[in-house]
Amino acid sequence: MTTIVRNLQLLRDRITTACFAAGRDPASVRLLAVSKTFPAEAVIDAMADGQRAFGENYIAEGVEKILALRAWQDGKDPEEAQAAAASPLEWHCIGPVQSNKTRLVAEHFDWVQSVDRLKIAQRLNEQRPPHLPPLQICLQVNVDGGANKSGLAPADVLALARELVQLPRLRLRGLMAIPEPAPDFVAACAVHARTKALFDEVNAAGDLPVAMDTLSMGMTADLEAAIQAGSTMVRVGTAIFGAR
Repeated sequence: MTTIVRNLQLLRDRITTACFAAGRDPASVRLLAVSKTFPAEAVIDAMADGQRAFGENYIAEGVEKILALRAWQDGKDPEEAQAAAASPLEWHCIGPVQSNKTRLVAEHFDWVQSVDRLKIAQRLNEQRPPHLPPLQICLQVNVDGGANKSGLAPADVLALARELVQLPRLRLRGLMAIPEPAPDFVAACAVHARTKALFDEVNAAGDLPVAMDTLSMGMTADLEAAIQAGSTMVRVGTAIFGAR
């Protein structure tokens, strides 16, 4: 058993414990393994324990890894290749997206969790290849007003959601937040609860064609608080792959 596999198993136990403490079904929380700065070999180790969803912050690095893993899978024997095709990898862009990188993102990633401008959404929609399914989108919200954080002001989320659902090559899935570190569990729960309340408010507006189903919040240090507040996806790197 590799260190990464052992870490994944410990992390899944931690998520399960947090879900039980919150009175939730552990199946209601997905794990996104944040593989930024780690090589393709680390992703392969995580795949050995069944992990399929991976997050990348740096677009060029992420695309290089996506292509390397695709080539690695294509080189397997037919039976293994068939198994890989039945359970494909899912790649999430979770870092800032600049206009000059939208084509790379649209062509290679499955999800973008960091959309906070209509211009970026429009470019992703225009550049998404027609043979691929719609790009799954989360709007990033700067829920606590952190000065160095990307993301929409909470008051602007609903307006952008209404614009984004008009773009046919995108599908709005939910919200993503990266609040500033909180001093304790209670404070962390409170700030995550603000994102959950915004998520519920947007869904309650009633004019989106499909309700959002994804609330991406919580990382290695605060995943218990995020799950308590209602997160449906935790983004974890350090607890799986180690310190960067």
